[in-house]
Amino acid sequence: MARPGIPPDGLARDPAGTVRCFWGASDPDYVRYHDEEWGFPVGEDVRLFEKLSLEGFQAGLSWLTILRKREAFRAAFAGFDHARVARFGERDVQRLLADASIVRHRGKIEAVIDNARRMEELLESEGPLASYVWAFEPEARAGPLDWKTLAAQPPPPAASALAKDLKRRGWRFVGPTTVYSFMQAMGLVDDHLDGCDTRARVERARAAFVRP
Repeated sequence: MARPGIPPDGLARDPAGTVRCFWGASDPDYVRYHDEEWGFPVGEDVRLFEKLSLEGFQAGLSWLTILRKREAFRAAFAGFDHARVARFGERDVQRLLADASIVRHRGKIEAVIDNARRMEELLESEGPLASYVWAFEPEARAGPLDWKTLAAQPPPPAASALAKDLKRRGWRFVGPTTVYSFMQAMGLVDDHLDGCDTRARVERARAAFVRP
């Protein structure tokens, strides 16, 4: 079923002829994020921890809100260096609650700090975060990929499995939907729609990517 504002095929075409997933053409910040980041594989622990943290902050908000505040979040959370964030205390929590440039939500702030501590435990038991999360890489979807397919299907079992394991380890704000959004963004899956110009570039990047 069509939705208002979304083309039937889910693709947006700009005057230069570039074809994007509809959401990636809705705002200049989204254009850059869609074309340059979303879906390209990431193997650096700092970026993976940052994205898990920001996905938690997104809960109940739009990603565009978080994206526009990303640099402020990086400054507030020591560049998402987990070792530094793990040492944050109540004084830091109060500092962050007073920082109008980020999302001031005590539960989400404390979750990032606590997750940084849980990450230290994970590094000791499992090795790099990258190796751990990429072990949950889902199987490629079968058949054509369009926005109606994505909208109708729940997160794949791999996302639920990763969310369940993170929760077992004490991580917070890591439900299946949040974890799947993380997987989409960090390139564990390529959910650019069929016909999107970026999809082929992501597929090439994923083919060349050496899994941790």
